[in-house]
Amino acid sequence: MTDQNRPPALPLGAAIAATVLVGVLTAVQARINGALGAAIGDGFVAAFISFGSGLVLILVGTLLAPTGRQGLRRLVAGAGRSIPVWMLLGGLAGAVTVATQGLTVATIGVALFTVGLVAGQTAGGLVLDRVGYGPAGVVAVTVPRLAGGLLAIVGVVLCALGQRGEPVAWWMLALPLVAGAGIAWQQATNGRLRQELGSPLSTTVVNFAGGSIALGIAAAVSVTVNGMPGALQAEPWMYLGGATGVVYIVISAALVKRTGVLLLGLGSVVGLLAASIVLDAIAPPPSGPSLLAATTAAAVAFVGVIIAVVPWRRRVR
Repeated sequence: MTDQNRPPALPLGAAIAATVLVGVLTAVQARINGALGAAIGDGFVAAFISFGSGLVLILVGTLLAPTGRQGLRRLVAGAGRSIPVWMLLGGLAGAVTVATQGLTVATIGVALFTVGLVAGQTAGGLVLDRVGYGPAGVVAVTVPRLAGGLLAIVGVVLCALGQRGEPVAWWMLALPLVAGAGIAWQQATNGRLRQELGSPLSTTVVNFAGGSIALGIAAAVSVTVNGMPGALQAEPWMYLGGATGVVYIVISAALVKRTGVLLLGLGSVVGLLAASIVLDAIAPPPSGPSLLAATTAAAVAFVGVIIAVVPWRRRVR
């Protein structure tokens, strides 16, 4: 495709708004998958149901779209040659995230889940941009970008300090931290895979296929050890986690080249925190930050995004 035929780049303001939407959808998916895990009593089985349904949806959509079919043909032709195996493993991070949602959110709430997720995602975004892992290449960690990332972490600390209810197990905070770092790596990996395949749809198929395989194994082990969940009946909305994941992964794969890993992560942080406040206010969890602490954390994170995004320039004298 020549430069004249390429579509114009998405305006930065619109791209940042889309990153916030990614965060909102991530928070909504966390609530959905957490509720499903609690309803059926097995977080791994719930995660497999979510990912498996997402795989079916994205595969159908990809086969119906010409660009999606072209991307799948490029995948088959390039797998193991022009497309290295490691570039196909982004779905593992998605599998960890969804499993973590099913295991923790029903207990700690979306806001406290976001505490660990944001910390891991922000730190991961800074490192990956600095080493040039993402499709945008090396993105300098300037003072404003570093300050914005640190403010996001400060918001996380404020959220943790405002915890109410019973103390939570340490692993319930450690798992979201690992998942957050995985999300940053997944976003960068998906962006590079999208460059090879030319389609965010086929990139998302790769993610959901790999994640479904990993979660299928984990669910099989869980059922072997703990037995089959007593009932798989749940409210219909609890089965929408896979569809929600399809939407935000497609958006992320399309955005990361325009924004870089860190800005994509910071924008989604704002959406995550804001949506988590609303969701936890509607249905308070047994443990989690107070409404005041969560609101303050969201405001601080928002300031961090503004500092990181605004193109600060020195005045020429």
